[in-house]
Amino acid sequence: MIAGIISRISGPVVLTERMKGSKMYDVVKVGTEDLNGEIIRLDGDQAVVQVYEDTSGLKVGEKVINTETPLSVELGPGLLSSIYDGIQRPLPLLVERSGSFISRGISVPGINKEKKWDFVAIAKIGDKVVEGDILGTVKEYHIEHKIMVPPHVSGTIREIRNGAFTVEEPICILEDNTPIIMMQKWPVRRGRPYRIKQDPQLLLVTGQRIFDTMFPVAKGGTAMIPGGFGTGKTVAEQTLAKWSDTQIVVYIGCGERGNEMTDVLSEFPELVDPRTKMPLMQRTILIANTSNMPVAAREASIYTGITMAEYYRDMGFDVALMADSTSRWGEALREVSGRLEEMPGEEGYPAYLATRLAAFYERAGRVVCLGSDGRFGSITIVGAVSPPGGDFSEPITQNTLRIAGTFWALDTSLAYRRHFPSVNWIKSYSLYLDSIEDWFVQNGFNDWKEMRDVTMYLLQKEVELQEIVQLVGPDALPESEKAILEVTRMIREDFLQQSAYHEIDSFCPLDKQYWMLKVILNFYERTGEAMNKGVALNKILKLPLKAEIGRMKELREVDAVRSLIGEIDKKIAAVEVER
Repeated sequence: MIAGIISRISGPVVLTERMKGSKMYDVVKVGTEDLNGEIIRLDGDQAVVQVYEDTSGLKVGEKVINTETPLSVELGPGLLSSIYDGIQRPLPLLVERSGSFISRGISVPGINKEKKWDFVAIAKIGDKVVEGDILGTVKEYHIEHKIMVPPHVSGTIREIRNGAFTVEEPICILEDNTPIIMMQKWPVRRGRPYRIKQDPQLLLVTGQRIFDTMFPVAKGGTAMIPGGFGTGKTVAEQTLAKWSDTQIVVYIGCGERGNEMTDVLSEFPELVDPRTKMPLMQRTILIANTSNMPVAAREASIYTGITMAEYYRDMGFDVALMADSTSRWGEALREVSGRLEEMPGEEGYPAYLATRLAAFYERAGRVVCLGSDGRFGSITIVGAVSPPGGDFSEPITQNTLRIAGTFWALDTSLAYRRHFPSVNWIKSYSLYLDSIEDWFVQNGFNDWKEMRDVTMYLLQKEVELQEIVQLVGPDALPESEKAILEVTRMIREDFLQQSAYHEIDSFCPLDKQYWMLKVILNFYERTGEAMNKGVALNKILKLPLKAEIGRMKELREVDAVRSLIGEIDKKIAAVEVER
């Protein structure tokens, strides 16, 4: 056992001596209260420790014990519906032990070690198994939790049993006497292994029109949502958590305000999963690390969440990880770096900020999992960014931009106009358009790309026309350009705008999105054709078509939306005849 003493204290950073033989990222117990910490720098027999708890009251000369193990999380049945802090301590258990104000130095297991789970074996005696092979399943709510052979373990099964077991009891024994239990421990800073990483070619369906149709993200891809205060980042992430077609959700509240995290913790248990009609919480893991919690634990919370996501990915599930927000995580890095007296980079952030961000986002992906059955799993990371004053030129936003495949830029001016989701369609982009085009074609949306390109052209044209209107007024525009302004207003208000709280409009199926956009573009084409035949624009605009198009989002049936194309053709044709 390596035991040292404290020689200096600077906030969450503690300098210790007599720590020869320690390794980077070893977990240590600091002081008489056994505060949790992690070694982040070594120099001779000195070790620098970042402490995950409040260090007030610590004294120079108190003991430091090295556990000689890295910061790890416990993975197994019981993770779903749990609420953890940044280092996988269940918050309900912490409240039980110490009341509303969490005492320091409390150690509680991440998973209930006493509860028995009904294990149903799939593998048989005599089977040769390799790392990642599925031995059996446990019912975790409605999720089939797969019990896998741990990484770096293989052999022939000598004994395997059905029945009720705790996570620490052997459910399988190999010929070489290696016992396999239902729980695995994994160091959070090391990505879990897989066989092959695939190209992101499948659409992550979110039910949000501006995301799915205009700026899509692929399963296994990465997306960022930057926006100033009040632009709807948290609502957007909660909407994605509820509606995206993934089986598991990991939501990390990293350094957010306490009242905002309280809303998440109180709302999530009440949300109903639209697919299973069960509580959404039953397929969700929440990690809550608010802004008043220790800054070092905030830095660790991101890694805790991604490791849990990788565990479910290895079972063959599609996982959505919501990080709200990576700006607070970057601020934690900056504070610890300052305490270490490192040379600051841009705006005081450490020089390795970009490397840390890239290493985190790199753990997303759609992979062929370990195991002999060749199953696929994916992690899609959606990171919210809170740039001070909505300034997208600050380092967190800029460094994330270089990594993320989809950029959903939230706009304060749109939020003030009550346009939600307040995604700026001019600033936003997706790098997955070409890679998922085949997916759209295979699913019957053959001209999706062409429709999207036309829509983006019209929206960009609107920006140019609005500048002209401000200079000379709308009456100076030719009829064809006035038509563009009318159509882009429809696109903005009737397609891009979507209510997260409307019974029908909160989730828009992909086929309905497709036909809604097709209706609006059909109106644009037919209007242009009619105007070429000499029909005045105001005659077309007097038709009740605008109101019918505006009600599309409230229609439940896709056929009702599709039928509007025939209505548009018929009514505009009637106007052409009258001319």
